[in-house]
Amino acid sequence: MSASNNGHLPVVVVGAGPIGLAAAARLVERGLEPLVLEAGPSAATAVRGWAHVRLFSTWAEVTDPAAEKLLAPTGWVRPDAAYPTGGDWAERYLQPLADVLGDRVRYDATVTGVARAGRDRIVDSGREDQPFAVHLRTADGHEERITASAVIDASGTWSTPSPMGASGLPALGEKSAAGHISYRVPNLDDPAVRARYAGRRTAVVGSGASAFTALAHLADLAKQEAGTHAVWILRRGIGAGTYGGGEADELPARGALGLRAKAAVEEGYASAVTGFRTEAVERDGDRLVLVADDGRRLDPVDEVIVLTGLRPDLSFLSEIRLGLDERLQAPTALAPLIDPNVHSCGTVYPHGVKELSHPEQGVYLVGMKSYGRAPTFLAMTGYEQVRSIAAALAGDQEAAERVELTLPETGVCGGAGLFDEPGNAEEPAGGCCATPTTLQIRTGGC
Repeated sequence: MSASNNGHLPVVVVGAGPIGLAAAARLVERGLEPLVLEAGPSAATAVRGWAHVRLFSTWAEVTDPAAEKLLAPTGWVRPDAAYPTGGDWAERYLQPLADVLGDRVRYDATVTGVARAGRDRIVDSGREDQPFAVHLRTADGHEERITASAVIDASGTWSTPSPMGASGLPALGEKSAAGHISYRVPNLDDPAVRARYAGRRTAVVGSGASAFTALAHLADLAKQEAGTHAVWILRRGIGAGTYGGGEADELPARGALGLRAKAAVEEGYASAVTGFRTEAVERDGDRLVLVADDGRRLDPVDEVIVLTGLRPDLSFLSEIRLGLDERLQAPTALAPLIDPNVHSCGTVYPHGVKELSHPEQGVYLVGMKSYGRAPTFLAMTGYEQVRSIAAALAGDQEAAERVELTLPETGVCGGAGLFDEPGNAEEPAGGCCATPTTLQIRTGGC
């Protein structure tokens, strides 16, 4: 079903983050009416959750062209080429964009269910002729139902971090130890957060850019606060690619991040434990002991930072017929293109409505959520996704199928850059990755 079949109904966009707001801008550009439903009290709630983390990419690489056109009449000017933090991105671009969209964006509106009006997922008869019923709950507990011509789910994966347990389920005791476990990169500039880790022994579980960021920050803290130490827990061994591309990385900021994590280990501020698949978390007084599936037990730690990835929340889509890959939980046609066993950020082909379609016509998962559990999502890829979908909903199939983005091949996928040292937040040098195709949304704040 295309939006033109129910032209009087809005296209509901779930989530007022970078991709959701870009989707709204693209729909406006196409003459369609979006309604963005954001669970938080302001735009980019998830991005604000890692406001202290700096991106790898410059401002030119994190804004959508249709969004810039909407902002231009307000006098908005894209900030300079410095690398923004998550907070910069939210305050200086995403919130102004949401403000321009005005009443098309609703805050404190949590989507609790999406279905075909009058049809549960079992019913075939007349299904495609029915609009979508979007159920939501407001901050005061009030329930509403909105009728929509199509649904674009850009709610992301920030709210559902993966657990510590190597099986994909929480380790035994993980939930009861929640007071000593965090699933985010800590903001050590916050005095309360700093006090939590200063002078203490902290386990960092994970092997991606978020773990690199946490290790680097904890190493900096260890240089200032005696007794601070990180224990880096890896499910695999340490090999040539463990720390990313290093000096050979086409994104200097991303390479520097891996080198900082490597230095943390080599300089003794962190110790690495390899081949450790966490099975249980046990108490030792006020401290925690991690136990592996092979019976190994680590020395007690005071805190644990779990950075093992994110996963999509599909619960409110239970009455929608989705076609998802059984491993990645990504759309079936997209999954082979983004499989992290095969692809890095730069080898994922740009894709659009064809790869994002489901058996249920008129519903799309976009942005990080479209990637399911794959950790290779690029913002520019997300902007291309919603450009294609908006074209399809407007009936312009030729534009929907046309690829308007070329990605260079880059090195190991990354997260946040560490540019807090003086002189490091400058415009990057040239090279292939100076083109606007390199933002990794899943930053060290995840």
